[in-house]
Amino acid sequence: MQKKTVDFISLGCSKNLVDSERLMGLFEAHGYHVTHDSENPQGDVVVINTCGFIADAKEESINTILEFVAAKSEGRLRHIYVMGCLSERYLADLEQEIPEVDGWYGKFNYEQLLADMQKADAEGGSPVRESSLPAEVIRYADSKGGLQYRHLTTPRHYAYLKISEGCDRHCAYCAIPLITGHHQSRPMEDILEEVRKLVAIGVSEFQVIAQELTYYGVDLYGEQRIASLVEQMADIDGVKWIRLHYAYPTHFPWELLRVIREKKNVCRYLDIALQHISDHMLSRMRRNITEKETREFITRIRKEVPGIHLRTTLMVGFPGETDEDFQKLLDFTRWARFERMGAFAYSEEDGTYSALHYEDDVPEDVKQRRLDKLMRLQQNISAEIEEEKVGQTLKVVVDRKEGDYYVGRTEFCSPEVDPEVLIPATMPLTPGAFYDVKITEAEEFDLYGEITTQSV
Repeated sequence: MQKKTVDFISLGCSKNLVDSERLMGLFEAHGYHVTHDSENPQGDVVVINTCGFIADAKEESINTILEFVAAKSEGRLRHIYVMGCLSERYLADLEQEIPEVDGWYGKFNYEQLLADMQKADAEGGSPVRESSLPAEVIRYADSKGGLQYRHLTTPRHYAYLKISEGCDRHCAYCAIPLITGHHQSRPMEDILEEVRKLVAIGVSEFQVIAQELTYYGVDLYGEQRIASLVEQMADIDGVKWIRLHYAYPTHFPWELLRVIREKKNVCRYLDIALQHISDHMLSRMRRNITEKETREFITRIRKEVPGIHLRTTLMVGFPGETDEDFQKLLDFTRWARFERMGAFAYSEEDGTYSALHYEDDVPEDVKQRRLDKLMRLQQNISAEIEEEKVGQTLKVVVDRKEGDYYVGRTEFCSPEVDPEVLIPATMPLTPGAFYDVKITEAEEFDLYGEITTQSV
């Protein structure tokens, strides 16, 4: 019997992607064939993993669902299933508004989708032997004795590694705790076993992700264990790069800086959202930190880990933001000189503290002008920082070949969000391999370089 094909559409963040990969692996283990983000789904079943974080993401999720509903009405598709953050948060409304969807699943019960499909369809798969699984699928027993599967969708040499779910912070603007609930760390032994299995299929670079990774371990071990986790990961043979995303500045585990400094395969890179600098805004945002503490925090990081690249996210237009508040944000950005920075304008999210207690009183045109001005400033800072790399020889991993260039990244660059290194394709290079590259030119968002030697 031909395997039934299920196409997965994954929207939103890399944490969502990991959920999709886990469910894809489970489907593969039960005899289904899966595809991911196919432009022309080959099967008659589509599973859409949605995002419900901010207005734009919710709109994208709804539009994607409606697109496939139209395909179903035209007979090009038999079944649509929806999972993820949007349906976790708005399940009752969605079921009523879009009845054409065959099944709705939230953030935590999506494994039930497989059982429901098997019951509804006689063509459903049955468990297969591990030797029959595709090369992209890993399988391991977790600390509770259960089998875990994951179908890797990223290039074989890197993977996202989710170490926890949920968040115990209560920032005024953020809907994440409403969607994901309290912080739940994964057992350390499960994470390390997953790393070993991923290394075995060729993964050498790990993007460590969580809603708030610096809180890792508090719920399981009574203390922050992120430094210990990263150190043990770094000691696994075959792990060449570890990069850390989504930290929080308050109660930061300073031992982590020692690990970043001492372990050569832990990238000098830290993604840590700061949102604002004005004490007025930080207080209203419920960030539990002051301007003085923030500046001391950045100064200490740069002192303890020379050469580190900091990625942050800033917000403009939060309720009550004045011209003075915004000017302080500009001055802070000039002072901090973040190597990587994203910014967005505040949008009110249902059920959050700010939606319940503040008036969204900054006009949309003012928000946009502030956002544009902040990003122009950061654009200039980024260009200056990248220009300083010209003449340096940096270790680069090659991701892919595009036209006349190989495209790679340094340790300071996370996939899809950071600048890339373009290397003329004058000789064959291997995706996933590391090379020493002399940087010859810098543009606003890209570097150009030439191979000197293949790195170990």
